[in-house]
Amino acid sequence: MADGERIIAIGLLTADDLGRLGPAFRRAYAVDDAPCFAQLLRAIDEADRELKHEDPERASRPD
Repeated sequence: MADGERIIAIGLLTADDLGRLGPAFRRAYAVDDAPCFAQLLRAIDEADRELKHEDPERASRPD
């Protein structure tokens, strides 16, 4: 990973999951309901495909 490149992850976690991640996990946003979660994942996948299309070197790197 390049210096300064941040890892961004989106997922549905329980309070126990967050506890296992420990203090290094800096941010979590609680949601009561996530009806648009599938739509959000599709948008992220599309953005990733576009980025790989613009930067072919990125396409050869593992996700």
